[in-house]
Amino acid sequence: MQLKTFVFAAFVAVAPLGGAWAEGAIAVDDQAGNKPSDAGYGIGFGDSKESAQAAALRICRSAGNDSCKVVVWFENCGAYASSAEKYGIGWGESEEIAKSKALETCGNSNCRIVASECGD
Repeated sequence: MQLKTFVFAAFVAVAPLGGAWAEGAIAVDDQAGNKPSDAGYGIGFGDSKESAQAAALRICRSAGNDSCKVVVWFENCGAYASSAEKYGIGWGESEEIAKSKALETCGNSNCRIVASECGD
């Protein structure tokens, strides 16, 4: 298995000058059978759901990940968890809420948080 590159983006310059982003998204390249630490991902922000998703995909792919897909978009905070068999997503008012939901929807004790972030 090829080790995927981790990419973290705290901000992508797609929001209007002087304004804060309104949406965030997480894109991942995670295959069944991989350890959570093997997942590649990108976190992007934008002034719309579509621009946040495009930014997340661009960041994920720019790290050499070939099979990136958007798994969650959020207005406040988002998270992605995975194990070798399952994955889960979460969003909420805080990063802890998003992480908790991602682990809950992942559904087994082997799940680990791969990526999480909150917007401005």
